[in-house]
Amino acid sequence: MRHHLKITKIEIHEVQWETPDLATDDYYNGFNLVYQPGAVWKRTEYILQIHTDQGITGEFVGGGRSDYVQMGMFMHYLIGKNPLQRELIYNDVKRALRKHDRMSMGPVDIALWDIAGKLYNAPVWELLGGYRTALPAYASTYHGEEAIAGVTGGLESPEAFADFAIRCREMGYRAFKIHGWSHAPIRREVENVLTVRARVGDTMDLMLDPACEYETFADALRVGRACDEADFFWYEDPFKDGGISCFAQRKLRQMIKTPILMGEHIRTLEPKVDAVVAEATDYMRVNPTYDLGITGAIKVAHAAEGFGLDVEIHAPGPAQRHVMAAVRNANYYELGLVHPIAPSLASPIYSNYSDALDAIDENGCVSVPDGPGLGVDIDWDFVRAHQIGVVVYP
Repeated sequence: MRHHLKITKIEIHEVQWETPDLATDDYYNGFNLVYQPGAVWKRTEYILQIHTDQGITGEFVGGGRSDYVQMGMFMHYLIGKNPLQRELIYNDVKRALRKHDRMSMGPVDIALWDIAGKLYNAPVWELLGGYRTALPAYASTYHGEEAIAGVTGGLESPEAFADFAIRCREMGYRAFKIHGWSHAPIRREVENVLTVRARVGDTMDLMLDPACEYETFADALRVGRACDEADFFWYEDPFKDGGISCFAQRKLRQMIKTPILMGEHIRTLEPKVDAVVAEATDYMRVNPTYDLGITGAIKVAHAAEGFGLDVEIHAPGPAQRHVMAAVRNANYYELGLVHPIAPSLASPIYSNYSDALDAIDENGCVSVPDGPGLGVDIDWDFVRAHQIGVVVYP
């Protein structure tokens, strides 16, 4: 039976609230979020709603301001379209935004999958094929903060990172990923890698994500060799190539043993495949919010499978869980950002879903929502109390 739905209206809600003890680090003046006692971080979030003529509404929580500004370029195109024609919409918008980063398509596609799940009364992971419903998770830390006089227990030193890794292991986590410091001495980054491994022994998989912090290839190589010594599971986007230079990443792969993970900063299927062909990465990286939605993420996951490689899904979220639940070749769900003291980045917008530190079960896994669509409910009382704006199309 063919379903004839039409998109009738699109709403974008902007919500803002305050979170204590978080701030952007001083050196970068706003690029890394770190623990800072007494600070207050004003957080802005967006909710996308795509309404249809049959009363089914697709919803997505997330994305950034630039995504929603860019989205205005193709809202007129969506009105009147059948939301079930995701492949058509994916390809049309991908072409239309060829001069831009296309990140605005991710939220739209995820909301379209939410519509499909609600129409067929099935969770998205089931529509995608379904492989599992328990996802092994790794604790993904905030960036380390600089030591503050009289304050301990954060992520201010290699020993503090190791203490937190042990705490996460005791909670049930099987893996732990480090985000180091901004412009830290490279010897401290090396020490961090070696200290955490020494403290946890062989009981956890460890990953390192400098988030393109390291200034030089030489620094990346020094830390990479420490990762070799400490038997790290992967080494992710280490230096200031921006995570996009296939040549540089290939050279690094030739000089260290630790598997490289790159691809967070290149958009869509084709450049990610090119990175594999160029021998620049050992794992493929994908994020449904960044990479043209669930449709785009599944294309990357299947491309990785065709190469015989694993795909690692970036960042937490309901869409990420559905994608990972539908593919075989993914190892860990990224639960973050987390910290021994600072509040989690888990969104209070959901009433029945969390990515907080304690979201794992006794086996170190997170579950996959099993309600129709994305299977998550928005707390509209919270939204109305914190809403600062709404844009409606047409």
